[in-house]
Amino acid sequence: MSEVIAKKVVGVIGGSGLYEIEGLTDIKRVALDTPFGAPSDEFLTGRLGDTPMVFLPRHGRGHKVTPSEINYRANIYGMKKLGVERLISVSAVGSMREDIEPGDMVIVDQFFDRTNKRVSSFFGNGAVGHVEFAEPVCACLADTLYDASVKAGAKVHKGGTYICIEGPHFSTKAESKIYRSWGVDVIGMTNIPESKLAREAEICYATVALSTDYDCWHEGEESVTVDMILETLGNNVAMARSIIKTVVPMISDTRECGCVDAMEFALLTEKEAIPEKMRQDLDLIIGKYL
Repeated sequence: MSEVIAKKVVGVIGGSGLYEIEGLTDIKRVALDTPFGAPSDEFLTGRLGDTPMVFLPRHGRGHKVTPSEINYRANIYGMKKLGVERLISVSAVGSMREDIEPGDMVIVDQFFDRTNKRVSSFFGNGAVGHVEFAEPVCACLADTLYDASVKAGAKVHKGGTYICIEGPHFSTKAESKIYRSWGVDVIGMTNIPESKLAREAEICYATVALSTDYDCWHEGEESVTVDMILETLGNNVAMARSIIKTVVPMISDTRECGCVDAMEFALLTEKEAIPEKMRQDLDLIIGKYL
C-alpha cells in the first residue's frame, strides 16, 4: 500500500482491552512487511470524521503477544509508512500513588526504562544515531490529549513518570515499594521502547495511561490479579474511546514541535560509511538527511 498523504494522519496503538476504534469509516485492513519483520497485526485504516486514522492492537487481535515479544520496530515503522505523524498510545498501568485511583487516567510525560530484552533503536549494524530523549513525550500532543480528556469527562492527571518493566510477571512487593521510593507515578510493560522508536521516526508520541490497580504496594488493597485489571479496564477503555473521539479533531494540522526534525543532527555515522542495506532499511526514517 502506498503511503497515506494527508495534512494530518493520527495513529493509535491500543493496549490491553482496546482492540478497535469506534466510529471509523472507510475501514481497510492493511498487512505490511517491514525491514524489521512483522508488526503485531494488520493495521486498521479509516477515517474518524475528516481525519485519516491508523490503528494497531499492540498485542494483536486476541491478545496473543506478550510485552517482550512485541515487534516494536515493525509497529512504529508501519505507522511511519502509513503516514502517521501523531501517535497516541493507550496503555493499561498500575498506580504507584494513592491519589491515582483505579479508573483514573494519566497523561504521562516521562519514562523510566527497566526493560532488558528489547531492541530499542532502529540503529545499529553500521549506522549509529543518538536521538535526544530528555523530554520523551511530545508536549504539544500531550497537552491536547489532556484537554480532550477533561472535555470527555475523565478523571485525569497531567504529567507523571511511567516506569516500564519487562514483564510479563507483575511486580513483587519489594520491587513495587522500591519503585515507589524512586518517585514514579505509574507502572506498565509496553511504552518502552515504543516511545524511543517513535522519536527516531520523528513521530509525535503521547500516552493516555489507564490506571487499573494499585500494583501490589498498597497495604489496604489486594495484590493485583488479571480479574481485577479486567474489571476496571472495561470502564477505562470506554472512556479511552471517548477521549480518542474528542482529541482527534482538536489536533492541529501543522506540527511546531521538536519531534518534526528530531533526527537532523542525531546521525553520527558518515553518510558514505553506512552499509547499503542499512541505507535501504532506514530510508523511511532518515532518508531525507542522507
